[in-house]
Amino acid sequence: MASTLDFIEVKGVKVPFIFEEDKRLPIVSMQVVFTHSGSIDEGKSFGLARLSGKMLNEGSLRRGSVGFADALDARAIQLSSNAGNETFVIELGSLKEEFDTGLSLLSEQLREPNFTEKSLEKVKMMALSDISRKEADFDTVASEELKAVLFEGTPMAVPNIGTKKSIKAIKLSDIETFKKDHLILSNALIVMGGDISITEAKAKVQSLLSLLEAGKIAKERHYEPRKEPKESILKRPQTEQAYLYFGAPFAMNEGDPEFFKARVAMFILGSSGFGSRLMEEIRVKRGLAYSAYSRLSVAKTNTYFSGYLQTKLESQEEAKKTVVEVIDTFVRGGVTQNELDQARKFLLGSEPLRVETLSQRLGRTFSEYYQGKPLGSSVQELEMIRTLTLEDVNDFIKRHGEIRDLSYAIVTK
Repeated sequence: MASTLDFIEVKGVKVPFIFEEDKRLPIVSMQVVFTHSGSIDEGKSFGLARLSGKMLNEGSLRRGSVGFADALDARAIQLSSNAGNETFVIELGSLKEEFDTGLSLLSEQLREPNFTEKSLEKVKMMALSDISRKEADFDTVASEELKAVLFEGTPMAVPNIGTKKSIKAIKLSDIETFKKDHLILSNALIVMGGDISITEAKAKVQSLLSLLEAGKIAKERHYEPRKEPKESILKRPQTEQAYLYFGAPFAMNEGDPEFFKARVAMFILGSSGFGSRLMEEIRVKRGLAYSAYSRLSVAKTNTYFSGYLQTKLESQEEAKKTVVEVIDTFVRGGVTQNELDQARKFLLGSEPLRVETLSQRLGRTFSEYYQGKPLGSSVQELEMIRTLTLEDVNDFIKRHGEIRDLSYAIVTK
């Protein structure tokens, strides 16, 4: 079984349609993904995309929030909307026999969303509560401060939940405008699968999409992280340990043919957990932290290297120094044959677990399409990992010395 890519034409717009038939369970699931509709596309109204998703979850004008939720619960239908950095996603899932009812409720929600002042006050209060709770979570505080440092002056610098000031300023008209401008055919992409034929699925999707306006194609955006290192220290009297978050630029764009090398290199450096360079040096050898991780984020709108650890207040400087040493040694000396072999063994051996469910397979096909890669490129990538030589991966690592240009966000006492 494999997911396929097709297109559905509605109002002159060709909407990508990713589909896989799977009759093993009598269920159908669908995602309506709107690109260029996440938090980085919301303008100065920080938190607007996420708040718009919460507002859509308030049901329809006719049924209200409670009545709409009751209608979903009565048929065990799952329907929700949420916004990330780059996309706005509506998810619908149900038993096959209830899918038409789910589509009918979603159509009702899109035609007449419960956009009222009462609903807006409710979701704004929830958002403000979330922000207050995150202010007491020092991991979140340090993580968001790192993004503020790395992407200063860009939409990436503001958490997608928004700020207390921006949330309070959002009006009902802002929500309505966001829906009108972003939930459009030109941004739409369908991911669908389950116990349904492709012909039947297309017909149902076409009917749903006909409710949307064509809209205009949005421009692609990309934000570069800071190249010159900078440190931001946030003092919090309540904390009993130091939270160190670090990040640096990484010269790679989404769809880069060398991404498979980055995947192997980052696995060895810090994304594999126990056994990684960072974990070995910081936790096992020096006992500076319970855990230490690093990762590479490669997206359409941004690419950056980052990592984090928690340590005792008195070990803060030593831990920071160790991170610098580990990364510098990694860039200069590369990895060993044993590290490459172990990374390869894990990445290839765990592959079946990444595609065992319908949701995982559809998600992978969506990622390949969204990243501009040919379908099936994930399988080709595995073959390239299988044949990757030590010389090639170490040459790649040496060419990416920019990960040594570390910026820091530290929460400490």
